[in-house]
Amino acid sequence: MELLVKKAQKGDAEAFITLIEENKQSMYKVARGFLNNDEDIADAISETVLDCYEKIHTLKQSAYFKTWMIRILINNCKDLIRKQRGDIPIEKVPEIENRASESYDGFTGFRELVAPLREKDQSIFTLHYVYGLKVREIAACMGMKENTVTSRLKRGREMLRQEITAVH
Repeated sequence: MELLVKKAQKGDAEAFITLIEENKQSMYKVARGFLNNDEDIADAISETVLDCYEKIHTLKQSAYFKTWMIRILINNCKDLIRKQRGDIPIEKVPEIENRASESYDGFTGFRELVAPLREKDQSIFTLHYVYGLKVREIAACMGMKENTVTSRLKRGREMLRQEITAVH
């Protein structure tokens, strides 16, 4: 992959397309962990591809292309969420019972499970448990120290354990 990144940095469009093709499934999984519908996911991924294409020359270490790209994707997802929060009138927010009629996917249940956590902790849980990133990779994506990620995972698991225990 490093060779492809170096070619893309030198302006090879085919190499860049190959990089995106190799990582499109990963991008979809990460975006799906943050966003609720396919249109928003497509918007975030398209924006990320454009951003990466325009800024690939700024990537210092080609070995970190995927981490760099995922970081850009996370930021685009968060920007989209922020924009939507300000733009949606309260009348347009769907009722909870309407969500039960949506087709089930694995992320819906996961989102409901981590809902009690803070937004940043939800992101960490999504990257770790849905996308399968290691603590080191999450730290790089989120711009945090590895110890911070580890402690947030531990604290979040404990909080969710208490939530589940209280329900049963």
